[in-house]
Amino acid sequence: MLQLSRSQIEQIISTDSGAAAAVRDAYIAICDGRANVPPVGHIAFPEAHGDCHIKYGHIAGDDIFAVKIAAGFYDNPACGLPSSTGVVLVFSARTGQMEALLNDEGYLTDLRTGLGGAVATFALCRPEARRFLIVGSGTQAYWLARALRHLAPGGVELSLWGRNAGRAEALAARLGDVRVARNLETACRAAEVIITATPATVPLIRAEWVQPGCHVTAIGADSPGKQELESALVARADQRVADMLSQSLDHGEFATARAEGLITAADCVELGAVLAGSAVGRRRPEDITLADLTGVATQDIAMARTVIARAKAGR
Repeated sequence: MLQLSRSQIEQIISTDSGAAAAVRDAYIAICDGRANVPPVGHIAFPEAHGDCHIKYGHIAGDDIFAVKIAAGFYDNPACGLPSSTGVVLVFSARTGQMEALLNDEGYLTDLRTGLGGAVATFALCRPEARRFLIVGSGTQAYWLARALRHLAPGGVELSLWGRNAGRAEALAARLGDVRVARNLETACRAAEVIITATPATVPLIRAEWVQPGCHVTAIGADSPGKQELESALVARADQRVADMLSQSLDHGEFATARAEGLITAADCVELGAVLAGSAVGRRRPEDITLADLTGVATQDIAMARTVIARAKAGR
């Protein structure tokens, strides 16, 4: 059985084109009938400001299936610990035998979420968009910035905003050539693309702050009770795109707007269909487009498949 540590996995995969292609295909698999993805397991730890997700599934044609356990405890940085951790268990789809233990400590989740956010963003934003705002200053903001820079067809101007100004300054220094926004409303009004990456439970972004032609990718609402966008913004969007509609309407950014009667399932499309060309993403330059990414098991399967193939090939 193959066993890989985080440091070994980091040598195998990062924000590279092959990993991005795997994530892109993972979204398409949700829509073309290849994905077998049961409902997400979720355990909340409100007293510790944390939660745990169990995501698992299989993509038809793959020799493996995967089970991922990922936890996020968002006060950890204050005591010197990372906010996320996890492990991926990989099994043979032919025999059921365990083939690999990827002790990634949450690295693959952070990486695939950053790549997924970038893939969704460039599929929906205006091609000429350059002013990108990341809302958040944690681990996920870092990987989003890395992925956006890697996939940007013509480069991007990055700014970020965080509740903790010190953490925002530190992240900007780590990334280099990133401006720290002092006022969230002002930054949103100036942005052509807004990407939210926080564990917020009270909306941060108001509908009137978002200008015509802007694209918003929201990735923080991955479990019940989380919400980064005002429901009125979800309702205002000209196109709403989900990584997996059943998840988004249940516990994603679309869930609250649906519960309030502002949108229905018929008002949304899935990202995989946009990427495959069977659904329309952006119709007009002045449209506001919105992607709700809850994180899907096919992404974890794609990451695991890529890591194992590269490890066996001796990369």
